[in-house]
Amino acid sequence: QHGHGPYQPHEPGYGLYQPGYSPYDDQIPDPTSQMLAIQNAKAYLLKSSTTSGLNLYDHLANMLTKVLDEQPINAVDVIENISKDVKWAQFQKKMDTLRDEHEILPTFEAAEKCKALFLKANGEGDEELEEEIGETPLPNVMETAFYFEQAGIGLSKDESYHIFLALKKLISVQPIQTCRFWGKILGLEMNYIIAEVQYHEGEEEEETEEEEVIEEGAKGMGEVEDEDENKEKENEPPKSTYKPPPVIPKEENGTGANKYVYFVCNEPGKPWVKLPPVTPAQIVCARKIKKFFTGRLDAPVVSFPPFPGNEANYLRAQIARISAGTQISPIGFYQFAEEEGDEEEEGGGRDTYEENPDFQPLSVAEMVGSLSTWVHHGQSILKQGRCVWFNPFQRSEEEEEEEDVEEEKAEEPNELQQEIGPPLLTPLSEDEGIQNIPAWTAEASTNLIPQYAVAILQSNQWPGAYAFASGKKFDNIYFGWGHKYSPENHTPALPPAVQAEYPSGPEVAETRDPTLEEELALKAAKEEALAAAEEEEEEEDVEDDEEEDDD
Repeated sequence: QHGHGPYQPHEPGYGLYQPGYSPYDDQIPDPTSQMLAIQNAKAYLLKSSTTSGLNLYDHLANMLTKVLDEQPINAVDVIENISKDVKWAQFQKKMDTLRDEHEILPTFEAAEKCKALFLKANGEGDEELEEEIGETPLPNVMETAFYFEQAGIGLSKDESYHIFLALKKLISVQPIQTCRFWGKILGLEMNYIIAEVQYHEGEEEEETEEEEVIEEGAKGMGEVEDEDENKEKENEPPKSTYKPPPVIPKEENGTGANKYVYFVCNEPGKPWVKLPPVTPAQIVCARKIKKFFTGRLDAPVVSFPPFPGNEANYLRAQIARISAGTQISPIGFYQFAEEEGDEEEEGGGRDTYEENPDFQPLSVAEMVGSLSTWVHHGQSILKQGRCVWFNPFQRSEEEEEEEDVEEEKAEEPNELQQEIGPPLLTPLSEDEGIQNIPAWTAEASTNLIPQYAVAILQSNQWPGAYAFASGKKFDNIYFGWGHKYSPENHTPALPPAVQAEYPSGPEVAETRDPTLEEELALKAAKEEALAAAEEEEEEEDVEDDEEEDDD
């Protein structure tokens, strides 16, 4: 090849460097030769690359267009980057629909979810809001967050305000009489924001009546089926007479562990979900296991002993346990009603209280100095899983008339001893600690400005449970994983011991196989006995014959 020598007539650039064609020459070039050179040069520039399929002519045109459109500073210094950008744009499919779908940032998604919280309802005016402020059950979440913030406890202001708006939305949908921000339980995938509410009288009772009607209908259908099955199973072999232990019924809504109703959501703005009532079996089993929450209410709880329910039931059981042990108030804030006092004492314990209008708050130094200035206003849960003990062997009058006296006498020894827990409004000084750790830790929010300090209490049995008191204001809150403190690592319960098959004794023991000598001796003894019996028979026959001859 010619290398960088003179161009041939068929090559691009031919004629550009010939004498007489230089732009600095005064001679006018031949137009025919000039057009030929331009056509050859353009043909060269339009030649497509065998690698990328692009041509230099279009690439330079796109580069110049980009430079003129954007007009970057010092374009000559960034011309290489502009060339790369133009090439990169050529490899993107212009007809691809995915190109128009921009990535949605998590912050944008969170803002969209919370957007509905900031919208006013239709017809909601400022005048109506002012009238409802005194009667609304909506708690002042921001004020509570302010007091807990003095001790470094709580959530961010943005999240607290979002929860404030979410509670307002819950109250506008449900017939709620009282509402309180209970706390936040952390999960592996999502968290639970929990609201503690009480319905208006009669609202919750309707739901329970519907459940009872369904249960009674199911029982009635079961009785009809049992009659048909009994006729068919008359000829079947006998079955086991084992009777499982009686099922402890759950406490009615509005009492005991089911005094309050709880709603949960994973984030403010998401829909609130009502948790089901808790049963004694769920509370008893929750004490024996230790599981992290996932954040999904329908997630199964895989454990031993097996938990009777899913994560929604386990969450409700843990809420009941935490509430029973950490709901506290300054002494004297609540008092027992005078009219109901005598009746409740006869029933075995008081389960209701009311605010004391003559309450005089103690100083912060007194609230921090002694745990006896705080009391539990939540009922404790017994080992049975209920706040009020239930006798499972107690029968109604109809059952006593139907059953025989013998069966009643046989079951009398199985009666359990009644469990009695600490009464309501018991001081915290009577709580049992864990080894050398006290049940509660009390401290002031600040020692630098004691006149404006807030009394803060922290539970050591349930890490994450806090309470504050400032004047006549107090509140309880929980931020944690929903686990009770244990000085030792959690050890799952072992399976029960293997049941014995039957009592061993001579009447059921297998006989030993005889030896050969014993078998021969037994055979000889039998032969001798047969021979002796035959001789006796012969003698008797001879005597009978002689007697007949004499006659």
